[in-house]
Amino acid sequence: MTHPSHESRRRFLGAACALAAGGVAPLAQAQAAWPGKPIRLVVPFAPGGSSEIIARTAAGELSKSLGQNVFVENKPGASGNIAMSEVARADDQHTIILGHIGTLAVNPYMFDKLPYDANRDFKPLSLLAKVPSLYVVHPDVPARNLKEFLALARARPGQLNYGSAGNGSAGHLAFEYLKMTAGVFLLHVPYRGTGPQLTDLLAGRLEAAAVGASAILPHIKAGKLRCIATGSSKRLQQLPDVATVAEQGFPGFEMTQWYGILAPATMPQANIDKLAAETMKAMKNNAALERLHQDGAEPVGGTPAQFAQFIATEQKRWKAVVERAKIKAD
Repeated sequence: MTHPSHESRRRFLGAACALAAGGVAPLAQAQAAWPGKPIRLVVPFAPGGSSEIIARTAAGELSKSLGQNVFVENKPGASGNIAMSEVARADDQHTIILGHIGTLAVNPYMFDKLPYDANRDFKPLSLLAKVPSLYVVHPDVPARNLKEFLALARARPGQLNYGSAGNGSAGHLAFEYLKMTAGVFLLHVPYRGTGPQLTDLLAGRLEAAAVGASAILPHIKAGKLRCIATGSSKRLQQLPDVATVAEQGFPGFEMTQWYGILAPATMPQANIDKLAAETMKAMKNNAALERLHQDGAEPVGGTPAQFAQFIATEQKRWKAVVERAKIKAD
């Protein structure tokens, strides 16, 4: 009786091992198959600004390397909070979001209560690019540079206005930062996005603005707007004759917008790792580098850990500016 029992046990174990071995391949294939459908890259702003240029550049490169289409979906509103809140709750494993100085480093201090937690609800993947803020005026404004503009503002306190893409937007922060540093007062006119703001600026209904280089360079080159200073640490290759804010009397001044990709915190780590690696590669691609450089953006493409550290540093910096300038949500 013992032999058949041993034989049965041996066959059973053999069959179990074969089944286990056979199950490994489908499991590995299932993991390797991600993404299994197109990926949605949500942009928390209206079309027409630096965010769109950077998102579409990254999406185009990721579509090639991931073997699935990565499509951009603009979802503006509430200073980016609507999109951030939706993506924080997304559990389809194929939704990611374009993170930004406003949604990650400003909103946590500008709003009394947020529908998302910038640090807990998301996993940073990679910092995509930095975009210098360019300080521009309509050609009718009698100021050729920042010193002349600030002199005009001091002579006419509260009579000059500047526009932004909304409360807490990068353009709002850039001008408030300049106002604090230079000790001048200008009237803030918030819009719902960079597009509508640019329409009024180009028409002369606004006098000044601080806009990301990517969105504004074509208008400067066409002579429709005058750049009086750049927020970059050094002069831009595209505007060699325009001095930085730092060069015009404010040493150490730097104002850059930045954009990165984040995933909902519920996304599995294996997918996070794959997406982060492909995003870093995408930002080193020659086609992407050339396109972003043309638009005045500085490609970065760092690791998730580097992006997380960068966000923490920026949160500390902008918390102080928001509190001092008393920036509040609409």
